[in-house]
Amino acid sequence: MSIDTLATWHDVVTTRNVRGLAPLLSEQVVFHSPVVHTPQVGRAVTTQYLAAAFHVFFNDTFKYVREVRGPRDAVLEFEVTIDGIVVNGVDMIRWDDQGRIVEFKVMLRPLKAIQLIHEKMAAMLQAQRQ
Repeated sequence: MSIDTLATWHDVVTTRNVRGLAPLLSEQVVFHSPVVHTPQVGRAVTTQYLAAAFHVFFNDTFKYVREVRGPRDAVLEFEVTIDGIVVNGVDMIRWDDQGRIVEFKVMLRPLKAIQLIHEKMAAMLQAQRQ
């Protein structure tokens, strides 16, 4: 039985349920961060990055403003205001035949937003490691 990937992703986002990521992510998922040069490979590290992102991005202003879907991929454009800076970005998601996410790429703009997110994500990831 395959997963309805986007419906499940939107549910995880709405509920902020990090535990909902486990069945959604492929064991070998590849995560592309907007602030880390190398791709991060595997469910554990991707969950770590996405959990930190949940804390950084998901405030009352976060919203998806556009969605472009294909048969096994989607681009979800979002907007959020963090510390007075409007962050605009996209989540590019690709999944396998079972609906498990195999690639997750985040892209951000403007530069001021990238710098802010870099700072906040680094702090969240550091706190998770301690």
